[in-house]
Amino acid sequence: MVRRGRECSVAEALEVVGERWTLLALREIMLGERRFNQIAENTGASRDILAARLRKLVDAGVLEKRQYEAHPPRHEYHPTEAGRALQPILLGLMAWGDKYVHQGEPPTLWRHACGEVLEPATVCAHCGEAVNAPGTRAIRLGAVHA
Repeated sequence: MVRRGRECSVAEALEVVGERWTLLALREIMLGERRFNQIAENTGASRDILAARLRKLVDAGVLEKRQYEAHPPRHEYHPTEAGRALQPILLGLMAWGDKYVHQGEPPTLWRHACGEVLEPATVCAHCGEAVNAPGTRAIRLGAVHA
C-alpha cells in the first residue's frame, strides 16, 4: 500500500476508531454497557455493522471479549488498557459537542471521583498548564530545527 500525505498518529488512530458506529459503541462501553444487544439498541447501529466494528476493536486490542454464557455462546465486551486510554478522548469529544454542536442542556454529565461534575481539560503533565493551540508547537522527529 502506498502511503499518501503526512505520516501521522492521528491518521493511524482513525484507522482503528475513526468511524461513527465505532465511537458510539465505545461510548456505550465507557458508560458500562457490555452486551451486544444493549450496545446495538443504544447506538442504533445495525447488527452486522456493529459486529464488524466490535470485531475490529477486539482485533486492534482496544476491547476484549469475555464469554458469559456457553449455550448459546454469548460474550461481553470490556475495554483493555488501550480502550480505557480512549476515555479522555471520548470525554473531550463529548465536551466539544456539548459546547459547539448540541443545543440546550448536555444530555449526559459525568461525575468525577471528587464528587463534582467532570469538566474535562487537557493539561501538560510537566507544568499542569492547560493545553491550547497558541501555547503548543509540533516537533517533527528527524527534522532539522533552527
